Amino acid sequence: MPPLELKIPPPLVAAVSAALIYGAATLLPLVAISPSLRLGAALVLATAGVWLDVSGLIAFRRAKTTVSPLSPQNSSSVVSSGVYRFTRNPMYLGLACLLLAWAVYLASAWALLVVPAFMAYITRFQIKPEERALATRFGSAYAAYCARVRRWV
Repeated sequence: MPPLELKIPPPLVAAVSAALIYGAATLLPLVAISPSLRLGAALVLATAGVWLDVSGLIAFRRAKTTVSPLSPQNSSSVVSSGVYRFTRNPMYLGLACLLLAWAVYLASAWALLVVPAFMAYITRFQIKPEERALATRFGSAYAAYCARVRRWV
């Protein structure tokens, strides 16, 4: 396993990304958007992000499986109900929505580039290793789930 796979908790990656967004917003020119539009869009995105995160956590708790992103091999079941019917990674999608909300609120077009960078990092070093572990643990049940539900949206 490469050194960064399943090593850095995704909320920490999101926090570093949020700091990068803030840095980009303070160093680079901002987009002229009315404060009320900015705030409204940011609130919608942040609400979606929190809903995705909480819904994912609730589904995991109901299934009595681990919520630890660093040890997917300890999962006790494939969770495919609730929000997991629409995305295999609602908690990571929720973090991406929160980052997007932060960039929109700060009105920084350059900061928006951090969001796809976050998603690329999480896909490579978190999601793909999780998928390998879950495929090993649950075999055809997990493969069938992956065939039905997209990784992000």
